[in-house]
Parts: sequence; C-alpha cells; structure tokens
Amino acid sequence: MTQSLAEIARAMVAPGKGILAADESSGTIKKRFDGIKVENTEANRRDYREMLFRSTDAMKTAISGVILYDETIRQKAKDGTPLTKIIQDTGALAGIKVDAGTKPLPFCPGEVVTEGLDGLRDRIKEYVGLGAKFAKWRAVIDIGKNIPSYNCINANAQALARYAALCVEGGLVPIVEPEVLMDGDHDIDTCEAVTERVLKETYSQLYYAKVPLEQTILKPNMVVPGKKCAKQASRQEVAERTVKILKRCVPTAVPGIAFLSGGQSDEDATAHLSFMNAMGPLPWALSFSYGRALQAAALKAWGGKTDNVAAAQRAFTHRARMNGAAALGKWSEQLEKAA
Repeated sequence: MTQSLAEIARAMVAPGKGILAADESSGTIKKRFDGIKVENTEANRRDYREMLFRSTDAMKTAISGVILYDETIRQKAKDGTPLTKIIQDTGALAGIKVDAGTKPLPFCPGEVVTEGLDGLRDRIKEYVGLGAKFAKWRAVIDIGKNIPSYNCINANAQALARYAALCVEGGLVPIVEPEVLMDGDHDIDTCEAVTERVLKETYSQLYYAKVPLEQTILKPNMVVPGKKCAKQASRQEVAERTVKILKRCVPTAVPGIAFLSGGQSDEDATAHLSFMNAMGPLPWALSFSYGRALQAAALKAWGGKTDNVAAAQRAFTHRARMNGAAALGKWSEQLEKAA
C-alpha cells in the first residue's frame, strides 16, 4: 500500500523522532570539512554521510527522515548500496532539498529571495523516481536596519507556496522553511515580531496557492535574540515566546513543526525543544530538523579518519537520542551528562 502524503507528513514528526538535515551543498560542506582539515571530494562527502546513515541505533530510534542534496540522493555507499536504501532500511524516509539557493532581491539592499521554481515540476518527478518522499525549500529572512521589507517577506512566502503546491501535486510532502536568521544584534522582541509577520504571510500565501496543510511540515526558526545581542534569553523564555507565536500563526491542520537549529549550540537547540514540549498538549507535534546541531560533534570526532568512525557514530547517536528525548519533552541536563 502506498502511503498518502498526510501519512508521510505524520511519520516525519512521529513521537520521539526528528529529521536529519544532511542537505549541505558542496560549498557548505566544504566549510565544515575545512574546519576538520578534510579535503572536499565526492568520496569524502559520501563516506561522511554513509557513516551517519549507518549509525543504525540512532537512525532507528530517533530519526524519521533525512534531507539529502542532489548529489547524495544519487550516491552509492562503498559497497555499492544506494545511500537511499541504507536510509530506508532503518525505517527512515529519504527527502531532498529542491531550492537553488538565494539571490539578491532587486532594489532591496541586504535582502535575498530563494530561486529554483523553474523546472521544479520535472525535478520533483525525477526525485520521486529516486526514492524521495518529501522535499525542502529554505527562505532566508534577515533582520537589520529597516529590514526585512514587506517585499522580501512576500516574495519568499509566494515562492514557498508555489514550491509547496508543486510538491503536493507531484507526490512529495513539502517542508516549508521560512528562516528568520539569528545573525545580528537584535533583541528577542524584534525576532518575535518578525517571526510573526513571516509566518502569517507564509500561511496566507499557502492558502492562496490551495496547498493542503495536512500534507505539509513547517520548519521555522525559534524566537531567539540575535547572536550579537547583549541580552540573551533564558531557555524557558525562548520556549514560551516560540510557542506563543506558533499558536498565533500556525493552523492546527499542520501535522507537525520541525525546528531548524539556526546557529544555536547543540545543547540549547535540544533544551529549547524539550522545554516547549514540556509545556503541555499542543495542536501539532513539535520536533527537530537539525543539521549542524546533530552533526557537529560527530564531524569533529570523525576528522576524516576510518579509525574514528565508531567514535563519530557514538557522538551522532548521543545527539540524536538527546533530541529524540526533547521531542517528547523528556530531555534533562542529567540525561545529557549520564550519557
């Protein structure tokens, strides 16, 4: 029996599980590899990701799906097994990043819009053939002097809505990702106000595009102060403000919200999610879709060496389990230390 898109969306935010974002472009992963002095070759990219996907304990217990990059969804492991099969054999779903990155928005200095709608219908068809069950498109909203503008929020929300409609039409669950960046020195009030504007506009455009929300997942930022803000917020405040804004903006038809980590520390990303889930029954499942916050410790432990694979897998499994606990509201600092 083929699963409906609504069933796939629910499986993506299954209790105690979340999504591994392994969709770094070749350029982005180069920055990660530079940090551990590993050459950015196709073989190294494959070996690194194969190592994560073969962390069977983590994958089976805490990972519901993996977002892949165009190169990765086509790659085979060292033994010839397609990477998508390794993922599927753990019970997780394979997903694909379909946007083409950001470009400057004309007449809006300091603002960008995500491109990639041209030819998307055909790409979706190909990705479905390669085993993808869901897709991701990231919009980027920066906070600064006189930004974001309405034009930037609207242009990105429209693109997200068109992408989501094409995905549902083509048989993929769309992850809708409007990310308000935490770069800068803005305070938490500003982040809260901008996040509310962005989410309201996004859901307006999804409505106009007739996207069935039951077949989608939201991947938002949390409400946090900018990294350079002198006054940082407590974990409890981040959780309370984020839930408040989600309740104002996200229809209950959406099955789940899988947060991005957006530059938070590994432990903060886990703690914030757990505090939100501990706040009691919410209209949607709250989960994670982390890249760096799931991978940083494993990447460091691996260092490009075969001898370190087991240690790196242990590091990845630990973070995956901690976030799995957070998705149930059951993470604690004691649990973090005990492991």
